[in-house]
Amino acid sequence: MLYKRGRCLKTELQKKITQKMSENMETGASVSNGSGAVGAGYEKEEGNLSPEDLSEMLAAGTKEVHEKAENTQFVKDFLRGRIRKELFKLGAVALYHTYTAMEEEIERNKDHPQFAPLYFPAELHRHEALARDLEYFYGPDWKSKISCSQATQQYVDRIHQVGQEDPVLLVAHAYTRYMGDLSGGQVLRKVAQRALKLPPTGEGLEFYQFDAIHSAKAFKQLYRSRMNELDLDVATKKKLVEEAVKAFHFNMEVFEELEEIGKTIQEDVQDAGMSVHGETGGDISKCPYYAAKMAASGGTAYFGQLVMAALRHPTGQVLFATWFAALAGLAAWYLM
Repeated sequence: MLYKRGRCLKTELQKKITQKMSENMETGASVSNGSGAVGAGYEKEEGNLSPEDLSEMLAAGTKEVHEKAENTQFVKDFLRGRIRKELFKLGAVALYHTYTAMEEEIERNKDHPQFAPLYFPAELHRHEALARDLEYFYGPDWKSKISCSQATQQYVDRIHQVGQEDPVLLVAHAYTRYMGDLSGGQVLRKVAQRALKLPPTGEGLEFYQFDAIHSAKAFKQLYRSRMNELDLDVATKKKLVEEAVKAFHFNMEVFEELEEIGKTIQEDVQDAGMSVHGETGGDISKCPYYAAKMAASGGTAYFGQLVMAALRHPTGQVLFATWFAALAGLAAWYLM
């Protein structure tokens, strides 16, 4: 009985994914980069991409370090919904300092020929949203209550250095942060809202809300096509890949710093109900991101195991309908 139900749910998921993909392809969301409206349909077809395209080089060159970042204990705990509120707040502080530095340098270099095509302040900039989140968590005098940690300061210093000395490298930092925010960041928003019991109206989570982007899939395709059209030689592209790897390492150092701080915080941890996946034990294949990919690509056995585990969980039968809808959306995001 449960097996048949799992197969039916899988079929329905695949239908929803196909429908979502069709909607994304048809969406004509309009974005602006200071030179007038740009249709989201202005994109390079994925079938025409080559290994020499910057977006492809960045994806391939950061694959290993990306997986390492996803496997840090802080991220794995976050994905399971086991979040200490104080750590979440400190994470928002780190993001505020990071994005403030990056967006200061982006503004400084917005007319630079090797960055200008990627200038989307209305759509992407995050520091003002993070300021509102920090005001929610710390109160009106939040600025007097926060400070930049050591690991975050090293990240900030590097961003300022490249912005002032070699602005083209800002492309790597913008790619690493913004594209991640539009992908996995949307999953983290849902997990945090449940785990921390934050208001459904979005207070404390404005960082994750991109009001000016109507289709994350279409915008990411547009952004990548703009990157691929930058006038860069092979040597510069390789430097950008190296800088993107550095950006991931800076992020991992911030995660590790938060892990150490977490050991000193005595606070009950809320479980947001992501435990249907069980303990990942360092195995990335058990991460919700990977689960969505497997479901989207037709991983029948894996999907069936996932459904069975969820339906055996004491609260899984109640929450499964909501979880299923979220999984369908997540799988669609990853079919870029």
